[in-house]
Amino acid sequence: MRQQSAFIPTMREVPADAEAVSHQWLVKGGFIRQLSAGVYSFLPLGRRVLRNAERIVREEMERTGAQEVLLPALQPAELWRESGRYEVYGPELVRLRDRGEREFVLGPTHEEVVTALVGQEIGTYRKLPVTLFQIQTKFRDERRPRFGLLRCREFVMKDAYSFAADWESLDAAYRAMYAAYGRIFARCGIRYLAVEADPGAIGGEGGTHEFMAIAESGEDDVVTCSRCDYAANLEKAAGRKPAGRHAGEEAADIPAPERFHTPGLRSIDDLASGLGLREDELIKTLIYAADGKHVAVLIRGDRTVNETKVKNALGVLDLELADSAAVSAITGAATGFAGPVGLSIPLLADDEVAAMRQGVAGANETDYHLRHVVPGRDFPLASTGDFRNAAEGEACPNCADGELRVIRGIEIGHVFKLGTKYSEKLGAAFADAGGELRPVIMGCYGIGVTRLLSAAIEQHHDEHGMVWPAGLAPFHVHIVPVSDKDAAQTEAANRLYGELRAEGVETLLDDRGERFGVKLKDADLIGIPIRIVIGKGIAEGEVEWKERGGGGPAERMALADVPAAVKRWLREKGQGQV
Repeated sequence: MRQQSAFIPTMREVPADAEAVSHQWLVKGGFIRQLSAGVYSFLPLGRRVLRNAERIVREEMERTGAQEVLLPALQPAELWRESGRYEVYGPELVRLRDRGEREFVLGPTHEEVVTALVGQEIGTYRKLPVTLFQIQTKFRDERRPRFGLLRCREFVMKDAYSFAADWESLDAAYRAMYAAYGRIFARCGIRYLAVEADPGAIGGEGGTHEFMAIAESGEDDVVTCSRCDYAANLEKAAGRKPAGRHAGEEAADIPAPERFHTPGLRSIDDLASGLGLREDELIKTLIYAADGKHVAVLIRGDRTVNETKVKNALGVLDLELADSAAVSAITGAATGFAGPVGLSIPLLADDEVAAMRQGVAGANETDYHLRHVVPGRDFPLASTGDFRNAAEGEACPNCADGELRVIRGIEIGHVFKLGTKYSEKLGAAFADAGGELRPVIMGCYGIGVTRLLSAAIEQHHDEHGMVWPAGLAPFHVHIVPVSDKDAAQTEAANRLYGELRAEGVETLLDDRGERFGVKLKDADLIGIPIRIVIGKGIAEGEVEWKERGGGGPAERMALADVPAAVKRWLREKGQGQV
């Protein structure tokens, strides 16, 4: 491509609404433009990068034996009702009606559609296993789209679905996809961790892992161990479970709960500082509405509730903190003074609370708390479990010596063992060797293709712009003549451009009549891996070779050696090879 005629509208200022670094550089570099909140147009450079990401994903999917399909984005709402997800997905599901008042949804994912398809076409175990995949535009009505391509209303996703006759075949498909994801992210130049995860609205009966690109700007917390390979997202991560639980039988030497005055001490911080206590000596009682029914969740004062774990334990779809009116009606007190003693609603006690010998808790009376509260003696421990977020520095649940660390990440992929969650509800069955009908056993595997672009930039950029990994770069070589008025430079640039194109090398030639400084700024901004500057040295047949983000001065090189050096560089980076 010649830059003079290319549509690359770079910008000099950072857009005011661009919070994430990747969003800033994609807009400044002329890769994307916003149409409305969470909806973006891909300009030529952005489309080239997206196409490269799609190519890598497609090649690695086909390498596993998966076959590509293209499924409708417009899906009958009835399918979603059959699967039970019409309500589960909530307001993020884009719903609409046609002129005949038939209801449809714009697919955020395609489990229902592909299960119905396979249910119609595969009737016998002889046609299994099979894995189908697509690269498709998806839709999600995000409440607060932000961070550019990281949280969109419209995005490109690869989703694959495996169908098997038994769990062993599902395990094989899952392992194949897990390995393929590693190859995909490596080819995209993205550093990642595979972590244990919660299945969320996708659901399923087996294991699930998220693939997280490590980035300080990431939206998700990833919990890892300092010693072993334990890694989980915050929704799933657990600290080491306390040894045993206190049932109140060893509390003979502990006085009965004592009510004492705590005017204005509503928060954990206020209580700890006002009473001279450690936060882990306090019992925090939070009242929730769970599908409209109220429950109390008890955690130590130094911990935070993990609402995903609570929802999973209760088997509910909606969970939100009760409002002040509901708290007052349940406890008889203002918010901040709730406690477990005497509460008439169900109590969910975190394992750490169950292990406390005694603690301080709210008295269910405004401006009063109770000391000497003994779990199991003063309130029941009928429902205990892990209901909290794992925290930095606590003991690893997986090894003896490790401590947990919390890092930031960007979710770029997710794999699930679905089991028969969808096939049973949607009637996707096959006849086994004995002629008995059985539901197909499924797995699903997603990659946020547009997210790959942002994740790569979050990991590969500097103060001047993007530093594209070779696998994703819109071009591999950027030829920049110093002066468009120097005939020797222009002739050499055109000759090199033609030679590289003839070798199949993706090349951008800056043939604009701009000042050299402007050309260099734009070259740094759009981040093409190799820059060849053609200046006065061309009189001796030499040019300057510099790798974007490589550091150090440019290398002087004979013009005649450039094509071979580029081909060697491409081989080293694995380009053109699967």
